[in-house]
Amino acid sequence: MSIPQQGGGPIESREQLAAYVASGEKPREDWRIGTEHEKFGYSHDKLLPLPYDGPQSIHAMLTGLRDRFGWSPVHEQDKLIGLERDGANVSLEPGGQLELSGAPLETIHQTCDEVNQHLAEVRAVADDMNAGFIGLGAAPIWRQDQMPMMPKGRYALMTPYMETVGTLGTQMMYRTCTVQVNLDFASESDMVQKLRVALALQPVATALFANSPFLDGKPNGMKSWRAHIWQNLDEARTGMLPFVFEDGFGYERWVDYVLDVPMYFVYRDGKYINALGQSFRDFLNGRLPALPGQVPTLSDWADHMTTVFPEARVKKYIEMRGADGGPWRRLCALPALWVGLLYDQGALDAATDLIKNWDAETREGLRRAAARDALQGQAGGVRLHDLAREVLAIAEQGLKARARPGAGGLVPDETHFLNALRESVDSGQVPSDELLARYRGEWAGDLNRIYAEYSY
Repeated sequence: MSIPQQGGGPIESREQLAAYVASGEKPREDWRIGTEHEKFGYSHDKLLPLPYDGPQSIHAMLTGLRDRFGWSPVHEQDKLIGLERDGANVSLEPGGQLELSGAPLETIHQTCDEVNQHLAEVRAVADDMNAGFIGLGAAPIWRQDQMPMMPKGRYALMTPYMETVGTLGTQMMYRTCTVQVNLDFASESDMVQKLRVALALQPVATALFANSPFLDGKPNGMKSWRAHIWQNLDEARTGMLPFVFEDGFGYERWVDYVLDVPMYFVYRDGKYINALGQSFRDFLNGRLPALPGQVPTLSDWADHMTTVFPEARVKKYIEMRGADGGPWRRLCALPALWVGLLYDQGALDAATDLIKNWDAETREGLRRAAARDALQGQAGGVRLHDLAREVLAIAEQGLKARARPGAGGLVPDETHFLNALRESVDSGQVPSDELLARYRGEWAGDLNRIYAEYSY
């Protein structure tokens, strides 16, 4: 989750909220790619999640990365809770999941190099403390009571609140991992077109990257338990956002949506102040019960925007949020998929044509089918396997049109980063299918084998 925002003067008018979003507009030549991914750390000897403190711990991982690889520390209340270097940061999810939020880079070649470097650094530090890291959408064996809590104030506030607004919120916080990509927009109309495609086609990403078929040591009945979780918590801040597809949608309508999402906190002087369930609209008028008489700053608005969790969301860029964490190759495949769809106008228009006649029921049906059945799912007469094939073809053409070379010009474009997804479309099998086949076959129900065979 996000590191607290800093700075920004007081908000004097509502227009500043939409202007904040609009300030993310960039000309095409300045569009960048930001890839984020989370992974679970565990001890090799006990196969249990890493606590915050101790010789085998998240703190030891952060200090090792800091001391050996030149990362700068980020502290909260004297606790080391993150790292920064060259526009990237390493942060902690509630249960100790380690997240890389990559720097904004020009090509997928660069972002994949960044992922590779990060995982190599993590492995070097982890090896020295007899620990490992694994990319899965959900913790396959560990119970909720086995998960540690990282020493971040927002998590201490969010945990009890999550238990009141859905059935699976704490599972989301402590036992899931994702891979995401953040992409730019040029204008309000460009944002609208991209966000509509991102939301409508998020089930394709969920299906292709489904990688969480286990929970509490056994199959859970879903191909993506992580996606299933998001369908069962806090309706006020999750979902497919039908209003995005209505006429007149733009920055102002997005602001209205975010304003109506109940608050979590206000960050002041290094501390999180409990504002659970309170209204940012009241805050604008100086009537927030948590801080009576005070009005928010732009950094408060930026923080509040990080507490909405739809399948795709807008800040100063667009975040694609539908994919499970996964194996090394797929960490580069996700940005390839979305860059191919959204960063070439011909591909974006083709994707728009693909989804233009779907209604809200079809979009929501595909979302639920992807979590349950991955590529075998269907809704509203749309088969996800067929849809994924069409989407992948559009993305490939988009990457070819971008024609961004790599390896010193030896690789003409970025299309090879889609190879892992082509294999899934050709076979109809996604990572969850492979995991379930091994569990029922050669593993003979011994799920502990997942750590040795699927860790980074």
